[in-house]
Amino acid sequence: MTVPFVPLADPAPLVEPVASGTQLVVAALVAIGLIVALITAAKLHPFLALIFGGLAVGILAGQNVNDVIASFSTGFGATAAGVGALIALGAMFAKLLADSGGADQIVDTIVGRSSRRALPWAMAGVGALIGLPMFFEIGLVLLMPVIYLVARRAQLSVIAIGIPTLAGLSAMHGLVPPHPGPLVAISSLGADLGTTLMLGVLVAVPTVVVSGPLFGRLAGRWVDVPAPELFEAREERAETTRPAFASTVATVLLPVVLMMAKAIVDIVVDDPERRVQQVFDVIGNPFVALLAAVVVAMFTLGHASGMDRAAVTTSVESSLPAIAGILLIVAAGGGFKQVLVDTGIGTLLADWAKGADVSVLLLAWVLAVLIRLATGSATVATITASALMLGLVEGLSTGETSLVVLAIGSGSVFFSHVNDAGFWLVKEYFGLSVGQTIKSWSLMETVLSVSGLVFVLLLGVVI
Repeated sequence: MTVPFVPLADPAPLVEPVASGTQLVVAALVAIGLIVALITAAKLHPFLALIFGGLAVGILAGQNVNDVIASFSTGFGATAAGVGALIALGAMFAKLLADSGGADQIVDTIVGRSSRRALPWAMAGVGALIGLPMFFEIGLVLLMPVIYLVARRAQLSVIAIGIPTLAGLSAMHGLVPPHPGPLVAISSLGADLGTTLMLGVLVAVPTVVVSGPLFGRLAGRWVDVPAPELFEAREERAETTRPAFASTVATVLLPVVLMMAKAIVDIVVDDPERRVQQVFDVIGNPFVALLAAVVVAMFTLGHASGMDRAAVTTSVESSLPAIAGILLIVAAGGGFKQVLVDTGIGTLLADWAKGADVSVLLLAWVLAVLIRLATGSATVATITASALMLGLVEGLSTGETSLVVLAIGSGSVFFSHVNDAGFWLVKEYFGLSVGQTIKSWSLMETVLSVSGLVFVLLLGVVI
């Protein structure tokens, strides 16, 4: 029996607008403005802001309140079911990587073999590799002691070492699944995860090079700050048992390889009746790939580092409370998206964009940029832009739909500033002023976003 690949969530069908174009546009703008105001001015949690935004857009569009609530609940449940399990599995894997010492092993091995000149490039690679399974904030906290240590030993500005590392982390966070942002966009637009993963890596690599080591060289001259005298204990820490470097890297790359292999087999074989494609449809399913990675990590990372069964269990369990807020935000974003879909505004925007002959990729990026600048949240920007772009991906090929996902992801990281928690996290860890943070971190995010768009557009020429 054929086992087809099931996307995270089928894209919602386009519906006829429930009101005039003017009323729908006003409803959407008011709802988005409400979300922005509640998050930035009222300091309300994005979960609640998205709920109120969803109710507002439906009611202002003239829908029955009960119908609006039903739409929101449907979208909330579908998103939680499709994306929630993947985020949870990713968090478990990341916690095992950190607790076992596997992350330290990767960092120390790569950095230890690099010359002073190559250190920024090595740190960009470390950031990207650690960023594959880990959320940005977790990766940053984990790598800060390394950034300090490397900067002091090499007698370089903490910016010259830190910016390449942050570029690797941020690019993975915005462009490569299984991070929440790309997963939400893939789910909303019905993109193929394996194809998006392959194209995401193709975009991420040159984007990290431009926004990391190359821009970091300039930023290090503009902001010449020595590494703070913190985390000294790491230099003197007694060596503990760690998993081997080769097995650690292989474990990190396992889910990526499985999902990519599935996408390649789909292209090469392209016959659902062939046994080889049926097998890869199963093992390359994102849920199966991540589940396999967690199980393998329990042995190659957990037990290999000397953790007993109880320690492995504790590590896995302790990963879940930290992502509860992310899961709720993502699911609420799915509810907001569904209300937008059911009002028919997606159909309206699709008709407008086709009539105006606007590049779908550029429009997706601009929408994500505007919402990112307003809310400070890459996840909220991705959720909202994906919902607005739904009507415009109708009729696009699998590769083109994946590029829309990547355009949104690129836009979602544009110019982090004072309304973004990541801005303050970087400022405090690096010991910078607000101005220095803008000249280094904020500009790096902008270079990353624009570079990502450029490489997406270049791929769009041939796909």
